[in-house]
Amino acid sequence: MTTAVMDTPDGALTLARLGGGDVSLRAWDAADELLLDEAYQRLATLPSPRVLIVDDQFGALTLGLRSFKPDVVADSATLPAAVTHNAGLNSAVDAPLAVTTWLNPPQGEYDVIILRVPRHAEYLAWLLRWVNSVLAKDGLLLAGGMIKHLPDRGVEVFAQAVHTETVLPARKKARVVVCRRGTADLDSWPGSWKSYSVDGSQIQVGALPAVFAREKLDIGTRLFLPHVKTAVSALAADARVLDLACGNGVVGLVALEQRPDLEMSFADVSSQAVASARDNVSRLFPESKARFDHADGIASSAGQFELILLNPPFHEGGVVGDHIALRLFRVAAEHLAPGGSLLIVGNRHLGYHRSLRKFFPAVRQLDANPKFVVLEASQR
Repeated sequence: MTTAVMDTPDGALTLARLGGGDVSLRAWDAADELLLDEAYQRLATLPSPRVLIVDDQFGALTLGLRSFKPDVVADSATLPAAVTHNAGLNSAVDAPLAVTTWLNPPQGEYDVIILRVPRHAEYLAWLLRWVNSVLAKDGLLLAGGMIKHLPDRGVEVFAQAVHTETVLPARKKARVVVCRRGTADLDSWPGSWKSYSVDGSQIQVGALPAVFAREKLDIGTRLFLPHVKTAVSALAADARVLDLACGNGVVGLVALEQRPDLEMSFADVSSQAVASARDNVSRLFPESKARFDHADGIASSAGQFELILLNPPFHEGGVVGDHIALRLFRVAAEHLAPGGSLLIVGNRHLGYHRSLRKFFPAVRQLDANPKFVVLEASQR
């Protein structure tokens, strides 16, 4: 964990980057600095402004703007812990109110909204249309990010949704765009939900824009699903199964199609993923015994499972590696019932068979192709 001091317009902040990965990376970047500087200049001219922060990363924006008592909404379940931890590193800083998510988004109107621009154009398009629904008539949107991480077609996406007032000069390879409210909305936008049908199944899964592989079944999951069907077929009646890092929930949905009696849980770090999985289950299996957790891993209250199904992500905010998988393997080992198994699919080059042995004494390969491998891990 890297801890460093960030200079902000409201004083120095000690901030730590949680979550693992590259230990040389800080908990903020030049885009956070540029957004804070511009926000303070704008907010200083407004009497008692109502402020909203969207998709802060590790709390730099939330704590840097604490004097304005901002509301905070984020897709990722990692932000609340990061904000609480970093508030604790600064004795004069109180932790802000709870971070909301897309499962329970805040209500407008806001005078100033500060937005970290996401990498994906469709999620950005969704965010800008949502912003239009909560930004005051004369309100300001300050949207910023590192230039190398801004999505392709970003200029077009902004132009279609909001009114760009000015594009600030780049600084330290970061850029901020100052915008006014546009007329584009989510109700009339066809990009909010996209779906596909699963081959050999009656299932059609939909997903919101922040969800991985929302338009077609990814090739790793395609290799994985036959083994999921085999594994759930062997379970006892009413067994507890977890679709971990569930995305749109396709893996758990196929399990439910095979075994409607399962007590199925879905968990993901993305609130849009959880919302998507919940919508799919309620539409396809309304009588199922399903649970949904927005969590970085497995919620402490989730209990134990006879089977955990996992297609682990290997990138997080631009950091690529096996640090996410290692966290998920560890919590999976903690939440397996006696005699239970973890079934995973992953890229072959990541060597998950070695990583799994840090947490499970028994690991065996079930399937492989040139790119992916299916593994089963257990305590027996």
